Amino acid sequence: MSRIAGVLRRTFGIVREHVGTDTSGNKYYVIPKQKTWTGRLVRAKRLVEAANPTEYEYIEGSIPMEWDAWIRGRRKEPPSAKELLKNESYRENIKLKAKGVEEKDLALQAQEYEEGLVATSAKTVAKGHASTTGFGKQEISEDPTSTANTFQPGSWLPKK
Repeated sequence: MSRIAGVLRRTFGIVREHVGTDTSGNKYYVIPKQKTWTGRLVRAKRLVEAANPTEYEYIEGSIPMEWDAWIRGRRKEPPSAKELLKNESYRENIKLKAKGVEEKDLALQAQEYEEGLVATSAKTVAKGHASTTGFGKQEISEDPTSTANTFQPGSWLPKK
């Protein structure tokens, strides 16, 4: 079979072998190691054909971690469907446990605040935007202020 595939590759160009498909519909291929017509050895390549081939529709994380590891050569064998399902259920289980721990922590914090074991956070209200020079100031200052390359002259206040 490899001899026939080699002849086909040399005659018609690249022949890629379908390795698998993930739940999103992405198809994974391998182009086996081959010799060119000049006799030069070309190493094997792994590639993915995206379900949404347009670049702007790509969503980060649309390729499962197991397939990403195979594409990048971190693992030798492509992942099986059983392994993908097992890892997906494991990740969902971890998310549920993390959500439960976070809810417990928030309830514990609320209880500690009620009992007075922990001081409540100070709720400061500042008017204006943080990038302005007068942010958080309660009164107008007579002294000039400067931050970085900006300079604000002080305000004149009449004496009473």
